[in-house]
Amino acid sequence: MRQGITDAVKHLLIINVVVFIGMITIGNQNEPFMSWFALHFPKNPTFQPWQVLTHMFMHGNFMHIAFNMFALWMFGTAVEQIFGWQKFIIFYLLSGFGAAIIQVAFLYFQFNTGLSTLVESGLSQTDIVSILSEGKYNTAWVPILGDNFDSFVSAFNSTMVGASGAIMGILVAFGMLFPESKLMLIFLPIPIKAKYFIPGIIALDLFSAISGNSIFSPSNTAYMAHVGGALTGFLLMYFWKKNEKDKYRWN
Repeated sequence: MRQGITDAVKHLLIINVVVFIGMITIGNQNEPFMSWFALHFPKNPTFQPWQVLTHMFMHGNFMHIAFNMFALWMFGTAVEQIFGWQKFIIFYLLSGFGAAIIQVAFLYFQFNTGLSTLVESGLSQTDIVSILSEGKYNTAWVPILGDNFDSFVSAFNSTMVGASGAIMGILVAFGMLFPESKLMLIFLPIPIKAKYFIPGIIALDLFSAISGNSIFSPSNTAYMAHVGGALTGFLLMYFWKKNEKDKYRWN
């Protein structure tokens, strides 16, 4: 295999770094980049259709982009060498879109669960959404929703940024292409084969999303986006392997 960084990975790294520099040098406290380009909840007035794409090239802080770009370089280079740059870009973007769809669907579930409870209590759905759209909430909702209050409000006000979903798809592709490769976590320096390591990471993300308990990542991590990117990556790999004579490479 060709050594060094591959073309698509190099350009993705450049785009992400340029956007991050723009975020921290233009405007104030990541604005207006966050309002314009982060992925917002679709019922929130700050949502725009292009955010489904642009959120993939934004990051919340230096550690966020550093970790994601390291993973993109480490796993993406090997995968692109197998796929070719055209197929790699399509795979990367589709994994990112899949991550966004699954995360938004999960947020809709959390939001609609709370909304239904409030409406059943006699409150107006229009009034509820109007209050949330102003960045506020009614304290009367707290006893009605109980433990679901935080997830209800945070779902409406959520913002999603980062390449993690797309990279999870790349990680799955790496695991399927190189199942015997040994990987390890910084916090657990024990070599584990990719075919065991990667499903384990996905299982931890799924556990964190359902339980609300963070293990290795910050508490504001979009865990279902990780799961969505991984699932999309797996389905793409399965489909391509099943339906193509040249199972992986296009160019």
